[in-house]
Amino acid sequence: MNPLLVTCLAAAALLGGCASAPPPATGWQRCELFFGLSIPGGGDVSPSDWQAFVDAEVTPRFPQGLTVLAAQGQWRSADGAVAREASRVLVLLLPDDDADASARLDALRARYRERFRQEAVGRACTVARVAF
Repeated sequence: MNPLLVTCLAAAALLGGCASAPPPATGWQRCELFFGLSIPGGGDVSPSDWQAFVDAEVTPRFPQGLTVLAAQGQWRSADGAVAREASRVLVLLLPDDDADASARLDALRARYRERFRQEAVGRACTVARVAF
């Protein structure tokens, strides 16, 4: 059999499988929270402190699921100094009809700032197309 014909038939079979998958749903948002791990005045949020925070504060507010990414962050503090630090990015996919999600996100940010003496916890939410 002609190798070009075999390649075309294989590609058509693969593409046909893609066409049958349902399109991602609208009506979702992707929210990311940015947590610095350096504690003002010295020290860092330890891995066990971070996990305790996730277990006690994040999971109860967002039990449907979450993703935590290790990151290296940089930002300018209120005094104008550039700070570089290890960070964690919390990624949440939330349905638009989750009426109190915004309040839960802000409560989570406030709790982290208080617990680890942080100046800020960043928040970014965007429209998302989601499929599971």
